[in-house]
Amino acid sequence: MLSVSNAQAIILNLVQPLDNQRDTEVVDLLAAASRILAAPVSSPLDFPHWDNSAMDGYAVRYEDVQDSSAQQPTVLDIIEEIPAGYQPQSIIGRGQAARIFTGAVMPAGADTVVMQEKTRQEENHVFILAAPQAQEFVRHKASFYQAGTQLLPAGIQLNAPEIAVLAAAQCPQLNVYRRPRVAIFSTGDELVTVNQSLQPGQIVDSNQYALAALVRECGAEPLLLGIVKDEPVALEKVITDAAAIADIVLSSGGVSVGDYDYIDKILQSLEAKIHFQAVNIRPGKPLTVATLPTPHSPLYFGLPGNPASVLVTFWRFVLPAIKKLSGIQQGWEPIFLKVPSYDELRSDGQRETYLWGKLHLNDGIYQFHKASGSHSSGNLINLAQTNALAVIPVGKKLISPQQEVQVLQLTIP
Repeated sequence: MLSVSNAQAIILNLVQPLDNQRDTEVVDLLAAASRILAAPVSSPLDFPHWDNSAMDGYAVRYEDVQDSSAQQPTVLDIIEEIPAGYQPQSIIGRGQAARIFTGAVMPAGADTVVMQEKTRQEENHVFILAAPQAQEFVRHKASFYQAGTQLLPAGIQLNAPEIAVLAAAQCPQLNVYRRPRVAIFSTGDELVTVNQSLQPGQIVDSNQYALAALVRECGAEPLLLGIVKDEPVALEKVITDAAAIADIVLSSGGVSVGDYDYIDKILQSLEAKIHFQAVNIRPGKPLTVATLPTPHSPLYFGLPGNPASVLVTFWRFVLPAIKKLSGIQQGWEPIFLKVPSYDELRSDGQRETYLWGKLHLNDGIYQFHKASGSHSSGNLINLAQTNALAVIPVGKKLISPQQEVQVLQLTIP
């Protein structure tokens, strides 16, 4: 049985990122949020576009005002007022100044801005009451970015700051990676949809909804294939259909050792390459990872059927795989933190154990609070609001309150 770290290494070695030629599409800037940039972006514009003022005040020549003080102010003639969006008409000469506002173009001849709080204006004259630094409050042309150089690299996720940069650079359309396609189906004669009335022995297929939400959260496209009965012919057909349309296939259930667990046998009959079938993890031990025999070789994850096992194995193994597949260059690795545990955490020490809960900020320090109630793999209810998983390593049976524990961060608390 594989260790968790070995299983992760195998999975990530199997994942080949989307191709930056074949697997891209052009989208409008307003539709680009959360997408992965497929090609570097440059701009023909300098940032700032011109020398401009970073402050409301007066544009002056530094040599005129370098000795100014409240006791001996320098008096300058105001020859122009320059609001933002206005092109200056005058050249600032000796003994002259221009009233200027934040973002406005610096007039020729001026090299420094004196903030208005350090001045006094009387009619067309300004009194400089303190000596500024040379070139103070001047944002120089191309000091943020030089036209023609790389503005944003390929392989980054486009969030609000990047969208703002691209808008300022007048990039209305972008080349991004297509969204990875993830086929999802659930197996089991006992499963029904959310709209069906429950009969004795039946349960609602919550896994498909959970997996679809998780897939969307990481920027991929879920392809929902529904519930498949524990029938080999039906299972073989859905796996074959999924392999034809998806980059990754996720099934839940049918990978244990019961009489009605057919997934592994069907994968073998389809000549899929099975990389492993069990991981030393709790919950989630029965986990099958295989490569399906189609031209684009989609990766198959046969997840356990219990809802807690599905979520934990997705967070631990599938999420990094989808992120790497998406073309993102950094940030697809799991994020672990070491924080004190608020609660006592226990394990039998036999398997790497994941306990779900929340990171809380207490007096400026994050603490892990274990979810109350049973941590059975079948208990879906107390998974609500989970944002972290505490990890108890193999051989460790007890983590006492206030003792540090390694935590897999799922979302920013």
